[in-house]
Amino acid sequence: MRITDIQRCEVRPGRLVEWALSPATVTVAAGLPEDPRPPAYLQESHIRTARTVHEDGLFVPTWIGTAFDIPGSVDLDALQDALRSWTLRHETLRSGFRWEGDEMRRFTLDADDVSLHREDIGDFTDAGRLVQHLQDRFDAVASALRWPNFLYAAVIRDDGTSLYIAFDHSNVDSYSIQRMPAEIHELYTAAVEGRPVEEPPVGSYVDFCEIERADADRIDVTHEIVGRWREFIRRGDGRFPNFPVELGLEPDCALPRQKMMRELLVDSDAAAAFESYCRPFGGSLVGVLAATSLIVHEIGGQPVYRSVVPFHTRVKSKWSNSVGWYVGGAPIEIPMDQAPDLASALKAVRAELQANRAMARMPLARVLRLLGEDFRPTSPDAYSIVSFVDARGIPGSERWDELAAYGLVRVSYGDKVCIWLNRLHEGLWFTCRYPDTDIAYKNMRLYVERLRDVILTVAAEQRASELAPHELAG
Repeated sequence: MRITDIQRCEVRPGRLVEWALSPATVTVAAGLPEDPRPPAYLQESHIRTARTVHEDGLFVPTWIGTAFDIPGSVDLDALQDALRSWTLRHETLRSGFRWEGDEMRRFTLDADDVSLHREDIGDFTDAGRLVQHLQDRFDAVASALRWPNFLYAAVIRDDGTSLYIAFDHSNVDSYSIQRMPAEIHELYTAAVEGRPVEEPPVGSYVDFCEIERADADRIDVTHEIVGRWREFIRRGDGRFPNFPVELGLEPDCALPRQKMMRELLVDSDAAAAFESYCRPFGGSLVGVLAATSLIVHEIGGQPVYRSVVPFHTRVKSKWSNSVGWYVGGAPIEIPMDQAPDLASALKAVRAELQANRAMARMPLARVLRLLGEDFRPTSPDAYSIVSFVDARGIPGSERWDELAAYGLVRVSYGDKVCIWLNRLHEGLWFTCRYPDTDIAYKNMRLYVERLRDVILTVAAEQRASELAPHELAG
């Protein structure tokens, strides 16, 4: 699924209809007793950060979402049934938090108490006005600072309907988002045809939060993982890494606005050849990180490429189809004097990931609490990321282009660089958000062009090496 912002996802005019949890559902939620299952450390850190940034005088939207089409004339009652069924399938969407002093307490609705309220907003004849309305609504509703914190919207036209769905990040991750088009299409088709959908139970992210937190709370400051994070932070001068090129950031200034950059990096043939070359070292993720280490050293001159690599934490099959935020981070450090070329960088990255990947299963917020560091969050992103996902195996991915399916991220404020590389059927897509400065734009453009060059060069060499034996045999 191509990742973009709402300004670049083919929004077309039409009649806008919205669904949110009904007032009756919200009233029931207000009177619920505490659910003893705690927030995940990641959820708690996210919500506390949003509150801290807001207290500092800046509202930073934190929603992510999806957009996709439903072809043909739409049955709104069937679509509402499908959206409610999908909501009930994933317990985190009927669970929220309230503050008691400085503590977050969970509450969770029973499925029977969940209903959706539909509102016909009206006709939009101008795409720009519609985009602004959707963004404003998602900013207001799909927020870490409120509950309910998600919203469904449909834009209805004669030739079909486009769905736009946004959630505060505490409920969902990229994999959750990318599964939605196929799941909701299936539920909608079943509702139109008046038949049930037989599916095995889906694991609850709320249960995962309880299990993960209990495991994390068993470690103390003497644990090996805590020590390894302590040393990583110390070697970074007490900070988590930003993207190691000049970004034009002024010290001690307010969070800058961000911009988005997105494009098809290489086609499917080049992406496949690059994958083939990198496979002995662990695949395209290793290749992308190795190439990145060389490129940013060339641009920025840092002697060590230091980064935190995101990994999913769906370590058991029961979480595979669950909606939630199943993500952790693992640190890597590549001394560039030991990895001066791609072959050596591939080996170094592979060794770092093999040694450190398991660290992603331990919530970083728990580690920081044990370290006792004063990491008062001032930015919605703790560190910069370079993320690679091969999304071709996700159900329905072969129809994403046909259905104009996108993953949506909100670009607003931040001093970090977040890069997402998605391997799709048509090729390798690049998306990033970065601080809106001239020098950051210049260096990120340089990074993108150099990354494309590296992949295309490797791909050409790989294809040549694969052809050579056949030519000799001929």
